[in-house]
Amino acid sequence: MVERLSYRRHSRYNTKSNKTRLLRTPGGRLTSLVVKKKAKGPACGDCGKRIIGVPALRPQEYRRLKKRERRVNRAYGGSRCAKCVRT
Repeated sequence: MVERLSYRRHSRYNTKSNKTRLLRTPGGRLTSLVVKKKAKGPACGDCGKRIIGVPALRPQEYRRLKKRERRVNRAYGGSRCAKCVRT
C-alpha cells in the first residue's frame, strides 16, 4: 500500500499551484515534493510563435538571468521573432 501524505504548504487542496509528487528519502520515508509550474516562455508579439534562443522560465527566474540571456541580439530581440522583424 502507498502511504497517504498531507499537504505541507499553504493550500490543502489540489490546485494548480499546489502540485506535489512523492519522493522516497534515503532513510526510506515518503515525503511530498512540491513541483514547480511549467513555463511557456516568451512569444512573438505579432505572430504568437515562441521566440527561439530565449529560455522558457517562470517570470521570477528571468530576474536572475543576465540581460544577454533574457533577449536575442538583434533589433526587437526577445519581443519579436526573426521572421516578423524581417518583414
